[in-house]
This record gives sequence, C-alpha cells and structure tokens, in this order.
Amino acid sequence: MSGPSAEQRQLVERILEAVDPRLAPSLREELARPGPRPLPAPDQTVVIAGHRTAGKTRLLPLVGALLGRSGLDLDHELERRHGRSLRDWVAQAHDSFRQAERALFLELPRGSLVAVGGGFIAYHAETLHPCYTLLVPISFETYRKRLLSDTTRPRLRPGMSLEEEIRSIYEQRSLLHARTSTVELVDFLRAFVAPGSPS
Repeated sequence: MSGPSAEQRQLVERILEAVDPRLAPSLREELARPGPRPLPAPDQTVVIAGHRTAGKTRLLPLVGALLGRSGLDLDHELERRHGRSLRDWVAQAHDSFRQAERALFLELPRGSLVAVGGGFIAYHAETLHPCYTLLVPISFETYRKRLLSDTTRPRLRPGMSLEEEIRSIYEQRSLLHARTSTVELVDFLRAFVAPGSPS
C-alpha cells in the first residue's frame, strides 16, 4: 500500500500547528514513534471533543479534509437554529441548553463529522459509545490562559472565583475524559504520516 500523500502530510502539519503550542513538541515526538493508527469506519460518526478552548472548531475543517467529510460545529449550529447566544443560554437556562445539545447531536446522520462543546462528554458521554471520539489535548496552563483572556464564554460556576472555576472544571472534566472511550489525536494523525495500512 502506498504511503500518505503530500497533502495529507501538510494537513497533519497544520493540525500540529493548531493545537496547544505547549504540547505540540511532545506530540511531534510521539508521532514519530510506532503506535496505534486507528481510523473510523466510513459510516461511523466522528466527534471532535475535549476541553473548552482546546481548538476543536479550528481543527474541524482540517480533520474533515483528512477524512474527506464536511463538518458541523454543534455549538454554532445550536446558536443558528435557536437564535440564542450560547453565553446567554447557558447562563439563563443551562438545562434547556443541554437538552437541545443532546437532541441535535442525536439527530445527526451516521457518518457525520462534528465538533462538540467542552461540556459534551460531561453531560452526554453515553451518546458517544458508537462514535469515533477524537480527543483534542490541552494543558492546564494554556486552558487557564485562554479562559482568563476570553470574556465571551459563559461562567459555569459563578459562585466560585474565576480561578477556582477554571481549575475545578478542568480537573473534573479531565477525569471524565479519562473514563470515556476516546482516540488520542496523535494516534489518529499517525495513520496519515506512517506508511502501511491503519490498524
């Protein structure tokens, strides 16, 4: 079997440039080593998941180009369909937002490519069982820095200081991510840089 194309290698490089710059060097090193190379089945829904600010929306078109699929950003589609900003919706009617998020995800046809919000795994992990869930990594330092500088995102625990909220949510969701069946980004990318058939 022929190896990856020049276009695929360029897309992999663009993905590595788009992830947390604190993690990119270690991802490059890991990518150069042998390891798993799982790819989704053609009719399997691919979900790009991870913490808030990890870069899921930025990676969506790049992953789509590698897989030959068009992608949907679930948060953007929720805003478009309901005519509400996520910031206000989450703050004013959190349960309503989570119900709409789940309903829209379950409407998607098999084989879709979708980027989900940072809380999706925390609230809807069981919906991901038949999916290929690609986890986008982010260090706590980058997560904290991005959230402190981004005033457009809703507060999730307004009873805490922003610093306490950022740390507690990162730690809680990291535990939930570890308990959910996901594919590491580096393993996905390895299928497009290493010759031979993906496992």
